[in-house]
Amino acid sequence: MTGTTLDDYTDRYASRTRGMTASEIRALFAVASRPEVVSLAGGSPYIAALPLDAVGDMMSRLTVEHGTSALQYGIGQGTPELRERICEVMALSGIDASAGASPDDVVVTVGGQQALDLIARLFLDPGDVVLAEGPTYVGALGVFQAAQAQVVHVPMDDRGLDPVALQAALDDCARRGRRVKFLYTIPTFQNPAGVTLTDERRDQILAVCERAGLLIVEDDPYSQLSFEGEAPRPLRARRRDGILYVGTFSKTFAPGLRVGWILAPHAVRDKLVIASEANILCPSGFAQHAVNQYLTTMPWREQIKTYRELYRERRDALLDALRDLMPAGTTWTRPSGGLFVWMNLPPGLDSKAMMPRAIAARVAYVPGTGFYADGTGAGNIRLNFSFPPPERIREGVRRLAGVMEQELATRAVFGSPAQPFAGPTGQAGVRPGGDVPGPDLA
Repeated sequence: MTGTTLDDYTDRYASRTRGMTASEIRALFAVASRPEVVSLAGGSPYIAALPLDAVGDMMSRLTVEHGTSALQYGIGQGTPELRERICEVMALSGIDASAGASPDDVVVTVGGQQALDLIARLFLDPGDVVLAEGPTYVGALGVFQAAQAQVVHVPMDDRGLDPVALQAALDDCARRGRRVKFLYTIPTFQNPAGVTLTDERRDQILAVCERAGLLIVEDDPYSQLSFEGEAPRPLRARRRDGILYVGTFSKTFAPGLRVGWILAPHAVRDKLVIASEANILCPSGFAQHAVNQYLTTMPWREQIKTYRELYRERRDALLDALRDLMPAGTTWTRPSGGLFVWMNLPPGLDSKAMMPRAIAARVAYVPGTGFYADGTGAGNIRLNFSFPPPERIREGVRRLAGVMEQELATRAVFGSPAQPFAGPTGQAGVRPGGDVPGPDLA
């Protein structure tokens, strides 16, 4: 074998491995987990808020009382008991029997990530187009790129995905002869932007997709984590046909158990089960029993209220710190739920180039480039507020602001090439004081 590659197996890999890239977030974990670093990077829930002693007792009883089934192989679709509990959870958001939700059409997955992978396996051929918000969830980008699909970003503003821009993207793909397979969207407390699709736009997006015959993949990890009243009803609660609804217990119970699900049309469900069995044989029986026991025997609704109050306090701490400490020209979103704030840097700053200096200052964030398929987003940062306590959040923002001030001072002296600049989804962000500039869909 000849060549300069350090990988002796390069010429043996399947062509789909060319779309595999390292996650911007995973690459930060080793550094961000150091105790001296204030991490505003990952999206980890605050597991210490769980009643861990009661959860431990529940796990112990589960092993003693149900170990022969919990530790055994299971069925590819997931246990009937858990699928019934999942339907009860979805019903809280309006996805109930009247909306066509049934345990028969639920497929249990290894977290929301496997759900996206199964959908990609079923629907994506090399060269197919996936429409997705810009920016979008980095894990979804990895799945779609590994499937050799092309992600076309659709702009958002403070009201969420723009239906006019969605129609324009569909028209453009049609003119170019590109086959669009589905719209991937996180309409509620979006990751990474933190914005929420309004009720009016939800109906408009559904209408655009229905006219185009376009499938929708609705990813909904955060809607139960609302800080200001109830979140808008999911798209799947408004229309039963043509929507694959993805949920997870990672943000409301325990990400380490890796339990998620897909609610799918009946015919699609059968293929999802076949694909899952080929992929993992069956989801973890112990994890499914644990989630089922938690939902059956413990006050999980009260626990969600605890999370809401905790995360609201931490969101407010982050927003207050940003308002007090960020240099002029910085803007950000104001999420009404979820885990993230999306920040626009002052023109000229590059979030990825700035990262080594931020780590040296003992603060971590995720550069915006990780949330775009085309590598744009250098003028943006995603900040997480769910894990650090309020005083650490403020200290992290103080450190980050110091790094940014130094960068701005250096550029004022030496100059720098102009940087492309985009707002939290191609738009300007919410400025300190709350004014929202008009959308820029260029």
